[in-house]
Amino acid sequence: MPKPRIAAIVTEYRPNSHADVIVGKFLRALPCDDGLHAPRIEIASLYLDQVNPSDTGLETARAFGVPVFPSIRAAVTLGGDVPAVDGVLVIGEHGDYPLNEKGQKLYPRRHLFEQVAGTLAGAGRSVPVFVDKHLSYNWPDALWIVERARELGMPLMAGSSLPVCWRRPWLESPPDARLDTALAIGYGDLEAYGFHALEVLQCMVERRAGGEKGVARVRCLEGAQVWEWLVGDGAMSALAEAAAGALSEPRGPWSAAPRLAPGAAAFVLEYRDGMRGAVLMLEGYCRSFAYAAVAHNTVNACEFVLQGGGPHAHFSYLCRNIEEMFLERRPAYPVERTLLTTGVLAAAMDSRYAGHTWIETPDLAVHYTPDEAPHRPTGPRPSGVTLAPWPPEGM
Repeated sequence: MPKPRIAAIVTEYRPNSHADVIVGKFLRALPCDDGLHAPRIEIASLYLDQVNPSDTGLETARAFGVPVFPSIRAAVTLGGDVPAVDGVLVIGEHGDYPLNEKGQKLYPRRHLFEQVAGTLAGAGRSVPVFVDKHLSYNWPDALWIVERARELGMPLMAGSSLPVCWRRPWLESPPDARLDTALAIGYGDLEAYGFHALEVLQCMVERRAGGEKGVARVRCLEGAQVWEWLVGDGAMSALAEAAAGALSEPRGPWSAAPRLAPGAAAFVLEYRDGMRGAVLMLEGYCRSFAYAAVAHNTVNACEFVLQGGGPHAHFSYLCRNIEEMFLERRPAYPVERTLLTTGVLAAAMDSRYAGHTWIETPDLAVHYTPDEAPHRPTGPRPSGVTLAPWPPEGM
C-alpha cells in the first residue's frame, strides 16, 4: 500500500528549525526510546515562504528528491490542476517576520492555512492538516482556522511537542481528578516559549473532573509584580516551589529565583469552572519546564524533559502522532487544546500591553474532552537510539 503523500508548507528551513526537526525526520527516520521508526508517510512536496542565507531546505529537498514549488497551491496540487496530496504540514515557525507593538511575532499561519484550505475547497477535497505550535498570534485568526477546518470537514491537529515529551517522574492527572490549583514553569521568549509552558499546564489540567470548560480571564505580570503576587498567594507560592523542586538543573535554590530571574513573568488564569492556573516564565533561573498541582489535597510535581541536542527526539513523538492523524484521518488529540492555549497566550500578551490588567475572555469558553495521544515516551529521559549520532549513517 503506498504511503500517504504529504505537502510541507514552511516559513523557513534551516538547521534545527522546526521544519528541519519535523520534515527532516519524515525524510529520514523517527528515533524513539524503543528504536528507529521508519516514516509511514512520504514528503511529496515542499513550499518555502522564505529562503534565507542559512537555508538548508533547498539542499535537503534535492538530496531526497522532493520537488520545491513556488506557491502553496502548486505544492498541494504537485504542479497540476487539482489537489494531489493526502495531507499537509503547515510549519509557520522561524523566519524573518516582524514583531508587533505587543511583542508578538507575525508568523503568517492563517495565510498559509488559508491558501491550503482554499486550494482544497476549490476542488471539493478535504485532507488532514497539521499546524505547528499555536494557531496564530491573535484569537480571531486562530478561531477562523478551526472553524474553516470544521466547515470543510478537514481533520485538524496543532500544537508542539511538549505534551508528548518525557516527564520526570512520570505524572498524569487521573481522569476526573479534582484540581484546585495548578502551575507550570518555563523559560525563554515570552510568546514563543510561553506557549510551550501553557501547553504543559493545559495538557495536565484538561483531564480534571467535568472536562475542559475554558478560561474566564487572564492577566500577565512582570518583574517585581511576579514575586509580590506569589508572596500574597500561598497556594501558588507552594506550587511554584514544588515545580522548581522538580527541575533537574536550576541555576540556584528557589530562594534565589528573584535574583536569578529579574525579568520573570507570570500568566495568571482563572478557569470558568473555578480552577486557578498560572505559568511562571523564569528566564535566567532554569532551562526546562516543570509542572505542579494540588489534587485531592496532595501536591504532585514533575519536570517536562526535552532533548537539547542530537535528533531532538521529542519531535519524533510529535511526528508519530502527526503520522497517526494522516493515516487514520482523525486528530490524535483535540485541536481545542491548542485553540484554548492560543487564546490564553493572546490575552496574556494583550494584558501585558495594556499595563498588566485583567483581560476578560468570554470567547475562551472552549469545551472539550481530552484524548490520550497514542505515542508518548513513559521513561524519565531520552534513551536508546535517541542518544545515537544524528542523522544516522547513510541518511
